[in-house]
Parts: sequence; C-alpha cells; structure tokens
Amino acid sequence: MSKQKTNYIILGGVAMMAIFAGCSKEVEQRSLPSFEPVAVENDGGNWKTILVGSPADITISAPEAVGSAAYTAELQQIADMQASITDTDKRAINKWKNSGIIRWNEIARKLVAVYNIPPEANAEGNYPAPNANDPGAYPKFPFANPPYASRAYAYLHVAIYDALVTTWKYKFQYNRKSPAAQGGAIKALEPLQEGLPSFPSEDAVVAQVSYRLLRVMFPNDSTMLAAERDEQKRAKVVSGVAAPSDIAAGEQIANQVVEKVLARYRTDGMGQAGGNPALWAEAKQAAIDRGLTMPWESLEKPARPGMLTFFGNVKQFLITTSQRDSLRPPPPPAIGSAEFKEALAEVKRMSEIRSGEVWRIAQLWGDGAGTYTPPGHWNEIACKSIVANKFSELRTARTLALMNMAIFDAGISCWDAKTYYYYPRPSQVDPSIKTIGLPNFPSYTSGHSTFSAAAATVLGYIFPGESASFEAMALEAAESRIYGGIHYRFDSEAGLDCGKAIGSFAVKLGQRDGSN
Repeated sequence: MSKQKTNYIILGGVAMMAIFAGCSKEVEQRSLPSFEPVAVENDGGNWKTILVGSPADITISAPEAVGSAAYTAELQQIADMQASITDTDKRAINKWKNSGIIRWNEIARKLVAVYNIPPEANAEGNYPAPNANDPGAYPKFPFANPPYASRAYAYLHVAIYDALVTTWKYKFQYNRKSPAAQGGAIKALEPLQEGLPSFPSEDAVVAQVSYRLLRVMFPNDSTMLAAERDEQKRAKVVSGVAAPSDIAAGEQIANQVVEKVLARYRTDGMGQAGGNPALWAEAKQAAIDRGLTMPWESLEKPARPGMLTFFGNVKQFLITTSQRDSLRPPPPPAIGSAEFKEALAEVKRMSEIRSGEVWRIAQLWGDGAGTYTPPGHWNEIACKSIVANKFSELRTARTLALMNMAIFDAGISCWDAKTYYYYPRPSQVDPSIKTIGLPNFPSYTSGHSTFSAAAATVLGYIFPGESASFEAMALEAAESRIYGGIHYRFDSEAGLDCGKAIGSFAVKLGQRDGSN
C-alpha cells in the first residue's frame, strides 16, 4: 500500500472526551444544518428487511378516521399545546426537527466515549471486569471498546432500519396526513415533508427503538435515554407533525421489532468473547504450534488480559463462519525474516516523527480511550454525507445499517485473525519504539484498517461521487497506525483487504434490498 496525502477535512470532535458522565445530565447536542429530505420513498415498505422476516409480521391497530370524535379530540389537544407552548418545547422542536436517527447516533457515540475507558488494576494486580448484572459497580458496565462499540452501532441501526421499513408499509397503507396538514387550526412548527403520511410516526419508532436498545447496552444511563425519547416524541406532537395516535402506533412497531433484535443480540456469542485463562493459553499455544516464535504479550504493568480475545467467534450479520475462515488473511512474515525486519524498521522510523503531516495523521485517527472508537469515527463521517445528500429517515436508516453491519463483521474477522496468529506488536519486538497508545491485543491484522475499509466500501457504494474520498480516508487511517508505532505495514494492508471484502457483502445486500 502506497502512502497517500489527502486534502479533505474530517469532522471535528472525533477525539473528544465524554461530555456527560451519567443519567442525570442531558446529552449535549450540536446543531445539524437544516435540511428537508429530497425523497419520500413511497415504496419503502417493500424494501427487504434484515432481521424481521417481513413488515407484515409486525402488526398494529388501524388508525381512527380523520373525522372521528377520537381523532378530533387529538387535534384539539395539539391545538391547546400550541396555544400554551413553552420555551422548552420550542428548543426541543428545534433540536429534533431534522434527522432523529442522526441525533440518536450522536447519543450512542457519546455514550461509547463515556464508557471507552479500560478498568484500572486493583491492589492485587488484577483487572476487574464490568458486570452487566451490577452495572453501577466499578468498573461500570460496559467497557465500550471498539468491538463492543461496533456491535452496539450495528444492532441499533439494524433495528431502526427494520422498524422504519415496517413503518413505511403502514404509512402508505393508511395514508393519514400530519395534524398540521389537515387544514385546521394546528400550525406546522417545523417543516413537513410533503407527501409523507404521519401514521405511524417515524420519530416515535426511532425514539423507542433507540431507547430500548441503548438502555440494554448502557444501563446506567436509562434515565437520560428515557428523557431523550420522551422529548423527541413530545416535540413531534407539539410541532403538529404527529398526533398522539401516530406516536402510539410507532411505539407498537418499535417494541415488536426490538424484541426480535434482542433475541439475536442476547444469543450471538458476545457473552463468551472474553474467554478465560485456559482458553487464552490454548490460543497462544495453537499459534506457537503453527510456527510463531514470539507470541503476543500484554505490555501493560501489570499484564492485562487481551481485549475480548474471542470476539472473532461472535455471530456475524453478513457472512458465515466458513466464509470468515476463507477470508482470514494469510500468515504474516516470520519473526526475524527480511520482510519482517524491513517492516519493523519502517515503524521505528515513522514513530520518531513528532511533527508535520505524519504526526497530524497519527493523532487524527488515534480513536483511543475516551473517544467513540474507530467505528464511531466512521459513523460521524457517514452522518455528514447523509445530511449533505438530504437523505430521508428511511434511507438514512439503510445507510447506517449497511455500514455498521460491515464494520461489525469486519471487526469480528479482524479479531479472529488476531487470536489465530497471536502476533506481537512492533514495540514488543523493539521496546524503543514510541507509540500513540498501545491497544492490548495482538497486532495482526489492524483493526483500524479493517473497520475503515469496510466502512469506506459501503459508503462509496451509497455515495458514488464521494467514493474516492472515502477510500483515501481508509488508506490514511491504515497509514496512521504505522505512524503511531502501533502496526506493521503488513498488518494494515491485510486489514484493508479483509475490510474491503466484507464491505462488498454489505454492498451486495444493498443492491438486492429493493431500495434502488
């Protein structure tokens, strides 16, 4: 892989630290540019879902007729709310007037940043593990490292997508307009998307799905998440976009979809990803038996168990276990070989540069503790393109579902290779190498490279006019790990190849989902 320089600017704040510490604080939100989606996606209810067998499997109650007493009472309730609107309501309407999905993506990323802190060793020299059954005890559950984060982003956005495809089916089946479009006294306090029915409410779907999944993933913040959910739903009623019955129908859809998604989430093998000392020793010995002369060792003091050593066995969305094995990269160079020595010397040379473009790139793509991880970095990049291209909520959901499934599956395949080869980090071989952080798991292959190539492949398919830019970003992310003293070049090259291959599976899924 050749070194490339790029002229684009990554969104700010990728390496920001957590801005809220628990459920008592509201998530701070940055302003999104105001935009109106360019498409209604009338046929969206026919798009192919991912985990839900068919939108018809999700049932809801039919809406009351527009002229019924029940619906008339709802309209009067909204009119009364608008007549006594508060400044709090006005702020909420402004906050949620654009893509609710992107808002919840931001919330998820910020939660990841809060919990992306490795536990400290105790007095006995052991590292306590977060406990989902006692999430408030130290260390708080979860440790939102890159594998955990990739899984969280994937399940969240797959659930939102499946729920919104179902929502679009019922929207155009019942075709009930927004309260503000009924021709009465209710005003539209935010732009209405012309031609998009309000029953069921897509905002209620997104809010309820996001709340229910994120409270499982980040249980300490359930109160904050509930407040965000309730605020989004109320904002849509006060603004005249949705009636209370629109909201209720959206909740019905969300709750049914979430149950199906959680059934998979709880049985995908993540609970066994940490392993135990006996399994770690077996994996290490297996690599030695295959010819490895210097297995990876933790360089932390005291030595820390490897991060989710068996994450490579978690069930993937896009590929099977046999496909994972067939995509496993070939063995890295033998320790001490001429190819190895050349790669190690490059890492040593580049890691000593602490200024200029090399240093900027190394820091930009650091994505270490206290950040929302490399998968979160790519979610921020994707959201910027979604806004620029004025995607509908349904197409936004599809974009983030496809990309995050690819990132998640790429991470699983990467961790499979890491544990299979158990290859040492450059700074283990040469302790004089300076690093920007030091991930606590084997070197081959590069997680940054694998995550990035998978994301760039999917985004290049969805935004073909930007594909060259996404590819350049992935190459730069891969290069950054060499500059930071963290990976050999062959780690990054193998990661890019694997990530691109897995991203292509997501592209194939997108090509046949009916959205084109």
